[in-house]
Amino acid sequence: MLKTALKPRWIAGLVFALLLSGVFVLLSQWQFGRSTQSDVPVDPSAEQVRPLTGVLQPGTFFPGSVSDQMVSAKGSYDPAKQVLVEGRLLAGQKGYWVVTAFAVDDAPVLHGVGASPKTWIPVARGWVADPAQASPPPSGTIELTGRLLPSEAPVPNVDAGAGRASAVSVAELINTWEVSSYPGFVAATSEVAAGKTLALPEQLKPLNIPAQPPTQQINWLNLFYSVEWVVFAGFALYIWWRMVADDHRRTLEEEEPDDEFPSDDLPAITKPEQVKP
Repeated sequence: MLKTALKPRWIAGLVFALLLSGVFVLLSQWQFGRSTQSDVPVDPSAEQVRPLTGVLQPGTFFPGSVSDQMVSAKGSYDPAKQVLVEGRLLAGQKGYWVVTAFAVDDAPVLHGVGASPKTWIPVARGWVADPAQASPPPSGTIELTGRLLPSEAPVPNVDAGAGRASAVSVAELINTWEVSSYPGFVAATSEVAAGKTLALPEQLKPLNIPAQPPTQQINWLNLFYSVEWVVFAGFALYIWWRMVADDHRRTLEEEEPDDEFPSDDLPAITKPEQVKP
């Protein structure tokens, strides 16, 4: 079999089969990449800063279309309404988010039982490694810029303790702070007071949360094609091996002697005219 496979024509056939299989594998990789490729890219308009009051309304559901939108708002912090959200990672280190209530100027005021005179929004101002490093927010009127994010779900059956929260859950925070709130929160990127950008305290690290890419959906048709191309690659090598095996079998058949009727054992043939009566 090996001797047959080493014939020049079958070596050339093997090279061709390997090249063809390589092309099929590349096509499989391309189809696999297409099977997990998102059809909706990140919206570049999300990086354009828009007024919070024009993007989101309090007392409504949080629409997915405004998630990750960069927004701006003018108002003030309340240092008495500040919590630490535990279990947050920064550069692989676990720590806390410092989340403070921010009263939004010119925001619509909600009415009804439990409504507050002002409308607030939780603001994640930064990250600290230790609760003792959390500092109070800047005072006075602040022009806030940050990324608008939907409310997180509260962690069930978890009591984070006084001044703590298990998640940036608007439903949980408004019960603690007893205020009316927007249905999301802002991850701050800058704070400006009296026209000057305020620097964060040394121990308070910025979050720098980027816009999240859309969830990738699996395209099952492309995934099927990627598997199909792999099968084709294997089939190309199988065809080469099969052709070599057939050639080897024919060679063996040609080399076998024809011993079915040996000449020495054939009976003598007597002509009819030689037979005596």
